[in-house]
Amino acid sequence: MRSFVAVLLPEAVQARVDETAAPLRAQGAAVSWVRAENLHVTLRFLGAIEEATLSRVREALAEAAAGTAPFSLTIGGFGGFPTPRSPRVVWVGVLAGADALGALHARLERALAQRGIAPEGRAFHGHVTLGRAREPRGAAGLADALAAASEPLGEVAVDAVHLMRSDLHPAGARYSVLAREPLGGAASLT
Repeated sequence: MRSFVAVLLPEAVQARVDETAAPLRAQGAAVSWVRAENLHVTLRFLGAIEEATLSRVREALAEAAAGTAPFSLTIGGFGGFPTPRSPRVVWVGVLAGADALGALHARLERALAQRGIAPEGRAFHGHVTLGRAREPRGAAGLADALAAASEPLGEVAVDAVHLMRSDLHPAGARYSVLAREPLGGAASLT
C-alpha cells in the first residue's frame, strides 16, 4: 500500500480538467494519463508506509488541519516538471490560493517531522498531476500545448484534507480515503 495526503477535487472540477486536457492526450505522447476520478492536489506523497506509521501520519494531519482555516483554490494553466519543454510530469497548476495551500503544506511537514517522518526534500509546488511520461526524455511534443492553455478550470473550496491509500491495478491506481480531517475543526476518521 502506498499513501499520500491530498486535497480532493469536486467531480465537476475533475471533469472540466479532464475535458480541457483531452487535446493533450490526443497528441499521442508517451504519457500515462491519470483518470478523471483520480485527479487531486497532492500535499505530501508518503509512499509505502507501515500500518504503525499511519497513526502518526493521522495525528500530524489532524494537527495541520486544525491550525488551518478553510480557503479556496483556483485550478488552471498547464505545465510540466522539470520543464514544460521536456516534461516528465504534466500538470495543471494553482492560479489562486497557492499561498494558503503552501502554508498548509508547511504545517503538515512540521507536524510530520515532529513525529519522526522526514521531509520530502524538495520545494512544494501545488498542482494536479495529469500524467507521467513513459520515456526518459519526457513528453517534449506537448510543450506548445502546455504553454497555450492558461484559463481557470475551476474553483475548489478547501475545507478538509485527506489521507489516501493508493493500490495499483492493471487498469490504473485505485484510491481510497483512509482519513478525512476538516480544516479548523475536529477530527473525523473515515
